[in-house]
Amino acid sequence: MEFASLTIEIALFLFTIAIIAGFLDTLAGGGGLLTLPALMMSGIPPLLALGTNKLQSCVGAGTASVMMLRNRRVRWRQVKVLMLAAFIGSAFGTIIIQFVNTAVLTFIIPIVISVIGLYFLVTPTVDAENKPAKISTVGYRNVVVPLIGCYDGILGPGTGSFFTLAGRALRGQKFLEATAIAKTLNFSTNIASLLVFLFAGQVIWLVGFIMMFGQFIGAWLGAHCLFKIPVNYLRYLVVIMCFGMLAKYVTA
Repeated sequence: MEFASLTIEIALFLFTIAIIAGFLDTLAGGGGLLTLPALMMSGIPPLLALGTNKLQSCVGAGTASVMMLRNRRVRWRQVKVLMLAAFIGSAFGTIIIQFVNTAVLTFIIPIVISVIGLYFLVTPTVDAENKPAKISTVGYRNVVVPLIGCYDGILGPGTGSFFTLAGRALRGQKFLEATAIAKTLNFSTNIASLLVFLFAGQVIWLVGFIMMFGQFIGAWLGAHCLFKIPVNYLRYLVVIMCFGMLAKYVTA
């Protein structure tokens, strides 16, 4: 499907947002908090915005996942079953959203942006040590991961952050370990959701390709910086971007 109102200014805006989002997503999550509102502020209807957002985010998540696996920050045997669970949850959520009044999204998205921005603002200093798991591997795989995947299929922004938070809070993972695993799970949910949106014809290819290129650049830069930049700095950056986008979104 095409987007008749695409101008050079909108294309450059979305391309720039995609670079920033790809960079942030790889480092700390939260890229979808920028790209989805940016698409909707550009005049794209909610379902088309969701589908196009999945198309472009697959590149960033895929780039980050490949680099995490290649650099052995995460092992394939460690995540393959979790990725399947995330895939199933996301596909189910994306099917659900096809039958929901899209006007609800314009109300929900600012709330999600606010909640995640506040979480990153008040979350305690990141520690480097593993903590005892609060949920079994089976419970995490069969309940938590599919639920977050379902959320990604229904809405999406902040999914990587939710996976990271769940890994730390429920499985006791170190922050960087949880972040690396979250990239692979988020890639799986993006692929599942994209397939459903493609089947439903809810993707604007030109906009998606423009943002895909930006996502690739941002994710490549982020993957090279992930283990070099203090995590707390990244969290503050996400907070600034969240509330900046929230202000622009509610006044658009």
